[in-house]
Amino acid sequence: MSSEERAQELIKELYDTVVNMDEEAAAEVSQTILREGIDAYQAVVNGLTAAMEKVGELYANQEYFVPELLLCSDALYAGLDILRPHIKVEKAGAKGRIVIGVVEGDIHDIGKNLVRIMFDAAGWTVHDLGKDVKLEKFAEEQQRTKADIVALSALMTTSMMAMPKVVQMVKAQNSNVAVMVGGAPLTREIAMSYGADGYADTAANAVEEATQLVKMLGERKG
Repeated sequence: MSSEERAQELIKELYDTVVNMDEEAAAEVSQTILREGIDAYQAVVNGLTAAMEKVGELYANQEYFVPELLLCSDALYAGLDILRPHIKVEKAGAKGRIVIGVVEGDIHDIGKNLVRIMFDAAGWTVHDLGKDVKLEKFAEEQQRTKADIVALSALMTTSMMAMPKVVQMVKAQNSNVAVMVGGAPLTREIAMSYGADGYADTAANAVEEATQLVKMLGERKG
């Protein structure tokens, strides 16, 4: 077996430990991954976070419920705690501070939680406001934390209608903050029409989008 095949095998094992809610095995496989010199960032992205995206699908399809979700999260963090210190900074891209939450009137937070996990894994400082967040809280938290990015999530068409108001509040307070949005009913076109700076259709794409926005902010300041 080539080293690349071995790496793929172990990353698949790690993926399975999360989907199968096996916290102990997640820690063991993560230690093996480090011992064998496999890239920690690839293991996090293709193993842990890919698994949580699968768990999100299982939850959405009502094959998994909240107890399973929590056990999968425990397994994910068991692996993440071991692998994260070994992620090379340049792999994860520019670091930043982000405020994230689900807008008022919406209690669907699995997507937001997956995004938070991605930012955790990439070494960002994450200020998670949770779900059903009052609109003014996003701007208040940005001011308190001096975050570079404010990320809004909505899974309902009714709650996503509040997003333009949040964008206005944040921008009125600090024009050099980027706002990004995401959630099932949104598209990039809708996001732009709301005045948002960025949009991500998956948790995996969110960090990449935010990294580009931080670079844009840096260039604007420069």
